[in-house]
Amino acid sequence: MAMTWKTFLRFEAKDYTKEGVRSFFDFISDPVLQRMFLNDAYPMFVAEDRGKIIGMITLREGTHISLLFVDEAYHRQGVGSSLMRTIWGFIKTEIGKEIVTVNAAPYGVGFYHKLGFEDIGPEETRDGIRYTPMKRELSKI
Repeated sequence: MAMTWKTFLRFEAKDYTKEGVRSFFDFISDPVLQRMFLNDAYPMFVAEDRGKIIGMITLREGTHISLLFVDEAYHRQGVGSSLMRTIWGFIKTEIGKEIVTVNAAPYGVGFYHKLGFEDIGPEETRDGIRYTPMKRELSKI
């Protein structure tokens, strides 16, 4: 989570209120969430470079992207797209679903659009966190 927090502060925190920054920190540091990761109740996939975690993606409820972060030094090198293709395959084969959703932070909206996600509602703010709800139909891959 250290890489996630560092990347969030660098690229996303400016788009959130103080309440939103605190809400995000509380979420990623929650010991219950950590146990869910360890028990495979909240799948996490990581990208590594020589043993260092350089990216991560998590799924909530099987088909909702909860966290997607890539270390700044690895931006625009295909790490995020590779993680996304990994979870698409997981969702299709392991979960048996054809749709993936995400609440995209303002910083990530363009990335998700490039990968074929469509807005399914206007930007919202909850607990100080701004996001645009989006979905991607996996049958169109």
